[in-house]
Amino acid sequence: MNTPTTAPTPTDRATAWLRHRLGRAVLLSYVCALFVPGPGLWLRHTHDLPLGPVIHPPVSAAPCLLSLVLFSAGLQVPVRELGRVLRRPSALIAGLALHLAIPLLVIPLVAFLLHRTPDTDGGSGLVTAMILVVTMPVAAGATVWTGKGDGDQPTMVGLVLASTLLSPLTTPLVIEFLAPLLRGGYADSLTTNLHTSGGGFTLVGVVPPCATGILVRLALPASLLSRALELVVPTALAGSLILTYVNASGALGSFIARPRPLLLVAALTVAASVCLLSFVLGRCAARVLRLDPPAASSLTLACGMNNSSASAVLLTAALPDKPHLLLPVLAYGLLQKTAANRVVNPGAARGVRFAGGLRTRGRGPAAVRPYRPPSRHG
Repeated sequence: MNTPTTAPTPTDRATAWLRHRLGRAVLLSYVCALFVPGPGLWLRHTHDLPLGPVIHPPVSAAPCLLSLVLFSAGLQVPVRELGRVLRRPSALIAGLALHLAIPLLVIPLVAFLLHRTPDTDGGSGLVTAMILVVTMPVAAGATVWTGKGDGDQPTMVGLVLASTLLSPLTTPLVIEFLAPLLRGGYADSLTTNLHTSGGGFTLVGVVPPCATGILVRLALPASLLSRALELVVPTALAGSLILTYVNASGALGSFIARPRPLLLVAALTVAASVCLLSFVLGRCAARVLRLDPPAASSLTLACGMNNSSASAVLLTAALPDKPHLLLPVLAYGLLQKTAANRVVNPGAARGVRFAGGLRTRGRGPAAVRPYRPPSRHG
């Protein structure tokens, strides 16, 4: 595809600058949550929004920020290329199949290793947290990382939408299959809460904002769409960083109040193992299918990136008396973003190899997808 011939605007340049440093910005969000958690803890609570003398609807920051990220993802989808994804759906089908298979392959191995530790519940708490992470739909934030690099954005958005639409059916089934691996009442708490809220949360919270972005793109003329992208894309990018900070503040706040170093080490080890295995499986699948570099990058991201924000919400609802179990979820969220940065970074040789062994060609900030002329994408 031809690169844009028009000079980038200051907003374009600022967005490209932030995308290039997105990995470091995410790490900074976690550091801020560790040392300055107050604003993040305040944003985690529901607050009344004064819209009039008698109208004060309750508003929560995290769902609003997640909706903004999803709306931006939908707005950036080149709609005509969705037809290409459906005509050649190998990456989409492989991504969905692996998304369902990875929990069944990885979690039993992790549970077996943890059952051999001296923990009284055989590590069932950590296994519960990891089950909730890997059974969630593909993370909406994966679209941000796809836009940062040379990934296939239509395929990625298709994987986010498809995994979310299927989640009310697939998530309970996979958890029911894995529940016998748990001890100490974790299985009952998990399955009971999931059947009442899990699938509905992902369906209602993810699909509408992304679909709205796609519809707005179809409705706007090219000139207005270009202006909308210049406003929405950097705003959503900043919103994704704030959402990371808000989620991290909730988990790290309880840990700072009652430090448990051994738990922290265990959480990091388990989360790193699950994250590594997930990304490696995506890498291997990309090699076997011989996908082109953009599709290979998107497939790898879809295998390793799950909606950790939804996992944290469900884990808090299912086990409100065990806030320490948010630590492995938080660790996975950081690790998957770190791995995603290596996958989409076309300037690092190791990142290229990690993205499925397929060499990509770095094109610089000017080639960031959202700033191509909208008329080329339809």
